[in-house]
Amino acid sequence: MNICLYGASSNEIDKAFITAVELLGEKMAKRGHNLVYGAGANGLMGAAARGVCKGGGKVIGVVPKFFNVDGVIFEDCTELIRPDTMRERKAIMEDRADAFVCTPGGIGTLDEIFEILSLKQLGRHEKAVALYNVNGYYDDILNMFEKAVSGKFMSRESANMLHVFDNPDDLLDYFENYKADEYDFSVLRKVSK
Repeated sequence: MNICLYGASSNEIDKAFITAVELLGEKMAKRGHNLVYGAGANGLMGAAARGVCKGGGKVIGVVPKFFNVDGVIFEDCTELIRPDTMRERKAIMEDRADAFVCTPGGIGTLDEIFEILSLKQLGRHEKAVALYNVNGYYDDILNMFEKAVSGKFMSRESANMLHVFDNPDDLLDYFENYKADEYDFSVLRKVSK
């Protein structure tokens, strides 16, 4: 399975996050999965790639041509795809992935995971989507989801599209056992009564 991973590119974050995501990458590879990601060498992107390499998996990096800064791109990608734009990058990552995991990150990471959730809600894909909630990083977003559901801004079914894990083995178990027919896509955009 090709797992698309979104995550921070900063090296200034707490090392506990780096360690957790590197372990996730290693476990992915040891369980026979490959990484599809933004080709970053730093932060959680780099941690995931190092972990997958350590576990013997393939690293498929997708990075626009305008990223030409030394040290930004992971040098040991098994495959490096260089589209022209960020929009093309996202489309390639989506097409190459069988599942999506969002690790802690900032604006770019949030943009990517919310776009994938929106596309799932609209029935444009039926792939598994998960948060790797290291050290409770996404607790406030989960609270926001509950607020959106209670205020009828979002249906419970839509909120339930996003599965949350703090354990890498549980997350990978979910991906490996995921069944797309678990969702009725006709009700995802309707607000619960």
